Amino acid sequence: MSVGPVDVYVIGFPGNKFTGKVAPALLEQVENGNLRIIDLEMVMKDAEGVITTLSISDLDAETGASFVGIDIARPGALGEEDAEEISEDLPPNSSTMLVAVENLWAAKLVEALQDADAVMIDQVRIPVDVVQAVMAD
Repeated sequence: MSVGPVDVYVIGFPGNKFTGKVAPALLEQVENGNLRIIDLEMVMKDAEGVITTLSISDLDAETGASFVGIDIARPGALGEEDAEEISEDLPPNSSTMLVAVENLWAAKLVEALQDADAVMIDQVRIPVDVVQAVMAD
């Protein structure tokens, strides 16, 4: 079975503001066959600094309605240590979503590289803000 590379995104929500726009965008990519969600975890810090961690299995129609329809391939792949590490730098009254995604779109390329006895030497991800700045010039 071919697999694609996996990315872990750390997405911040200052002020614990959730618009409900992230889950549908993820779900669309899953439905299009571009991504597989490996795991998803939320880390929240209230104004007093109290930390709450929710795994995808903790979310229901009331606490995470927009995420209920997302199929998770390996619940628990993002562990407690991931949440602890993120929570250390999380400002009060903010949240972070950690989402591990497999890039299914790249699986055939990975398979072709392997079949050709090629090796991946490096992979570089250029942040969106850098790309936007370059494209604006």
